[in-house]
Amino acid sequence: MLNLPGRENLWWIDVRPLPQALLALPAACLLLHAIVPTLLPRTTRACVVLLFAVLCWNSVRFYQLPIDAGVPLPFTALVAGLTLLVLKAPRTRWPKSAALLTACLLVAGFPVAQAFFFGKTSYARRADVIVVFGARCYADGRPSQSLEDRVRTACRLYHEDLAPRLLFSGGPGDGATHETEAMRRLALDLGVPGHAIALDPKGLDTWATVRHTGPGRILAVSHFYHLPRIQLMYRRAGRTAFTVPAEEAYTVSQTPRLVAREIAAFWFYWAKSLPGARRIASAPALS
Repeated sequence: MLNLPGRENLWWIDVRPLPQALLALPAACLLLHAIVPTLLPRTTRACVVLLFAVLCWNSVRFYQLPIDAGVPLPFTALVAGLTLLVLKAPRTRWPKSAALLTACLLVAGFPVAQAFFFGKTSYARRADVIVVFGARCYADGRPSQSLEDRVRTACRLYHEDLAPRLLFSGGPGDGATHETEAMRRLALDLGVPGHAIALDPKGLDTWATVRHTGPGRILAVSHFYHLPRIQLMYRRAGRTAFTVPAEEAYTVSQTPRLVAREIAAFWFYWAKSLPGARRIASAPALS
């Protein structure tokens, strides 16, 4: 059902060249099966087999992509295994409680799975600009470890000639130094010439950064847990973006909290990506 809105979600389950609406039939059958398990058993089995075949095909294609997978197993392989559980679902004396618990687990688990399966995969390739999403800058002007990781990753991509420009986007720091200024200073120290750097000091959130990104193909750099909703917004804006997870010098202690925070943030941005939601208008990159 989450795949039905359109092109924003093709990276979850991709049935092209067939229309994405084809997934409406198995979605409806499985939903009815959850409510009334004895209803349409043969149709339900056929839908499970269909979904399983599509997911296996997606998994095969995953290994053919020019990517650097942080997790060797594709997300669709995980979902393929879960669909088979429909055929062997355990009986329970408390079906309503079991359904509620399952729904809660899926609501929380889906964004976390996207963070690890999609977020930790690097789709680095040639682009027109590398967009770096901001993180905390301390009161003394030093970038936090998260911010430094993002900038260092972006500078490596620049030195590998994957894009001719860098766009640093962020908000105010803890002190007088803006996040984007701290990013610029670090990039200059890492050998990036000033003429290749643009700043977006009004990138106060993910949506704002997407709106301020100029034309062309984009390499989006941030931490793995942030990348799924970044991709959601670029796709909703009709933009071509390839995500690259920041190479972490070490795992910061706040990572579990940040991953947990992404659960609510992911669904909030997913709602923004639905047809009929406020459309994102592209704007020139700020300098």
